Amino acid sequence: MRRGKLLGISEALDLINDGDEIAIGGMSFHRNPMAMALAIAKSNKRDLALIDREPGLAFDLLTISGRVKRIRAAMVTFEHFGIAPGFRRMVENGEVEFIEDVCEGVMSGLRAGAYGLPFMPSGITLESDLVKLNVKRGLWSIIKDPFSGEELVVVKAIRPDVAIIHAHRADEKGNVELLGPKYEDLLKVQASRKVIVTVEELVPEDYFRENPERLTIPGFLVTAVVHAPRGAWPTSMYGRYGADYGIIKRYFDSVKAGLGINDVLKVFENAWDG
Repeated sequence: MRRGKLLGISEALDLINDGDEIAIGGMSFHRNPMAMALAIAKSNKRDLALIDREPGLAFDLLTISGRVKRIRAAMVTFEHFGIAPGFRRMVENGEVEFIEDVCEGVMSGLRAGAYGLPFMPSGITLESDLVKLNVKRGLWSIIKDPFSGEELVVVKAIRPDVAIIHAHRADEKGNVELLGPKYEDLLKVQASRKVIVTVEELVPEDYFRENPERLTIPGFLVTAVVHAPRGAWPTSMYGRYGADYGIIKRYFDSVKAGLGINDVLKVFENAWDG
């Protein structure tokens, strides 16, 4: 019998439809929802779209998985390793569509989506060449400030179909505790139509009744909870474990060498059963 919003990974995978736009939690090599990303990479999902400001390992893995048709991001790097290898390969080969954005653009769009607004004013400079491109794409627009009369960029609301984040604790009703820096993940949760949260630890319902200050995300915002201990590995999890840069380097070298997704997945074969 199903316990509240608690699902297995395969059940949570059924919440993702072909063509969905997905916001991936975490950033760079920190708090990526790797357990769920690996499950998607091994699935038969098709034509997915990814959106993020500063994505990391999970985003790159999905980009080379053959499940992704379009990506929208501001900066896609692997910290000191350089440009994210899967992203670079797939874009240069024309295998995925890339919509170039800026940090302020993605954040403004997520804020609008989270606040239930159609668009959000931003501080994007009008001199940027991306203004013309993204106005043409219908993602940004230029309006006049009603107070000063000056022109400014506004960003259309971003409403992902699914947000996937990794958190520290949750109960079966979907109440979540997320420690460490969390602002972007909270915006993704609030802006998205469905929310899948993988967690290190399951707690009883009275955990949040007795410790209300620990509640970060209320259950009504969460669609499903997946128990996935070490579910961010090999990226870090604040207060739990650090990033495994040895595994990340193996992944980077494998993708840079041109290996396909099946060979790349072997880098993680001892981590998850899928």
